[in-house]
Amino acid sequence: MAKQYIAVTAQHNPDGTTKPLSIRWRDGRVYYSVDRVMDVRQAAALKAGGCGIRNTCRIHGRQVYLFEEEGKWFIE
Repeated sequence: MAKQYIAVTAQHNPDGTTKPLSIRWRDGRVYYSVDRVMDVRQAAALKAGGCGIRNTCRIHGRQVYLFEEEGKWFIE
């Protein structure tokens, strides 16, 4: 499965942390707000490959892994 990078609106805090707030698919039409960030850690993307910051998020009641890798974002 190839990575599909997406647009993410995020809050950048003075302490250097980044909190994702919403995502937008590649077609640019659909926005999803991040209901909750439950965990943030360095981890490997097992399905898509690579390694980055994994944000375990709740989006519309569903748990998803939102990765930030070298300034680009993707969902596994």
